[in-house]
Amino acid sequence: MGELRATARAGANIALIKYWGSRDPALNLPLNDSLSMTLSDAVTVTTVAYDPDLQVDEIYLDGERVLDDRGTRVSRQLDRIRVDYYRMYARVASVNSFPAGTGLASSASGFAALTVAAIAAFDEGLPDGRELSARARRGSGSAARSIPGGFVHWRAGRTDEDSFAESVFEPDWWDLRDLCPLISTSPKEVSSSRGHRIAAVHPFMEARLRALPGRLAAVQGAVADRDLDTLGALVEHEALEMHGIMISSTPSCLYLLPRTLAVIHAVRNWREDGLGVYVTLDAGPNPHLLCLPRDESQVLEAIERLLPGTRVIANQPGPGTTLVQEHLL
Repeated sequence: MGELRATARAGANIALIKYWGSRDPALNLPLNDSLSMTLSDAVTVTTVAYDPDLQVDEIYLDGERVLDDRGTRVSRQLDRIRVDYYRMYARVASVNSFPAGTGLASSASGFAALTVAAIAAFDEGLPDGRELSARARRGSGSAARSIPGGFVHWRAGRTDEDSFAESVFEPDWWDLRDLCPLISTSPKEVSSSRGHRIAAVHPFMEARLRALPGRLAAVQGAVADRDLDTLGALVEHEALEMHGIMISSTPSCLYLLPRTLAVIHAVRNWREDGLGVYVTLDAGPNPHLLCLPRDESQVLEAIERLLPGTRVIANQPGPGTTLVQEHLL
């Protein structure tokens, strides 16, 4: 048995049709299908190195040893993989290009990279994309969508095996830009996993689930047509609807901050002035502004005027999770 080490790089994703509400929290089976865009520059790189001399997993995030619930989640995902290979503990090192736990889908990129690296390290070949997506989903639901690249459809399915994500348009289909100003780098007070459980029993959820198949088809059609105005109107409504359910949940998941609302209002005003830009959000305070390349510089200038000195992560459709040769361990 040679060196049991591998490193994977995965992009986070921004949901255009949202995943909010879990039908089976143990398997992270969602209540509905969702559609997302894999991001090019909000990424996680993870190395997994198995070592027969270890007595426990050693997990490092951004250079620091992790001994809390985050490490427990990583070990649980490794356990799901080890049962099919070898029962051997591992050192895991992971670095993010963006702040974790702030609603920017760090668990999506993190568990996608972890899953691919942990399987690849055994050097027995990788499963196909559907199986990898399903395996990543068990660690974090939205990680299913970070295995493929480009524009991605996560099929909710009914069982563990048939809930997976796959690309419907490759990254080069549409040069859409996603500009994310980092309004907050603080961890969320209510985790997404808890929020999914709360949302599943929300009284508004039944009506939302009835509307989603048609909305998803319309969003996918807008991507197929490369129609930003149609896409933007749909995803803005979708994001605000999801946050309406979050805000009115018990307990309330109030992720929006005053500066988040300032960005939403500003985007509407910028559009009235002729700038082609729309906004969406996942489960957190940091907005994603969608525009075409021709408007990117103007949108960045407008963000700077509104939020001076704020870091902006500039993305376009990114690749799926890939193996890389530069190891962290």
